[in-house]
Amino acid sequence: MVLIAGSLTPETTPKRVLLIGASRGLGLALAEQWVREGWHVTATVRGSNQTGLHELAQRHPEQLAIESVDITVPEQIVALHDRLSKQSFDLLFVNAGVTNPEDGTVAETSTDEFVRVMVTNALSPLRTIEALQDLVEPTGTIGVMSSGQGSVTNNVRGLHEVYRGSKAALNTFMRSYAARHEGEQRCLILMAPGWIKTDLGGPHARLTIEDSIPNVVKTMDSLRNQPGLHYVDYLGQTVPW
Repeated sequence: MVLIAGSLTPETTPKRVLLIGASRGLGLALAEQWVREGWHVTATVRGSNQTGLHELAQRHPEQLAIESVDITVPEQIVALHDRLSKQSFDLLFVNAGVTNPEDGTVAETSTDEFVRVMVTNALSPLRTIEALQDLVEPTGTIGVMSSGQGSVTNNVRGLHEVYRGSKAALNTFMRSYAARHEGEQRCLILMAPGWIKTDLGGPHARLTIEDSIPNVVKTMDSLRNQPGLHYVDYLGQTVPW
């Protein structure tokens, strides 16, 4: 066992997270944060290329295991489940997602682009959760990376219409999932991490990864053992639907 920053004692069993989509950006930062806090992290990449996640695993081989999955391919999700079927996790967090150009209305978007964004951001995360949910402890947490732009109430500017729509759809699908699992003890989280300077967020974003990700992890940890669905931002504030 690797001890980091005094977060673990030898008698402590580290918490376990299955992180879907961690090769770069927010996913990689989440993996780094959980490793820093002493978690055992199983994190996924898409494909076989070397990434920052592989470099992190080389530094922390006892804490970080890497799997490969493309969540837009259902057969790969099933195969991932089969490979992990003997394990259990305190937290499943689906971070994988895509963006698209901010300008242009939904009507101006090609069908192929619309399908790409909606399948990746809304359909595939729920397929992943449905397929992997039995790997999560009965009192564990299932979370997915949403966005403040998924809030219908807060959409007073328009812009980024297809991306907004994909996250609003994701939120609705998670509400349906929560309704079907009412009475269970798992905590369900839709996380809005803020507008962050990444490849997806762009250079003009308000927050840095260092502003957001430690707080994302802290907020999710604070919601442990609170059953039901929570749509919150990185500071733990409820986001209006």
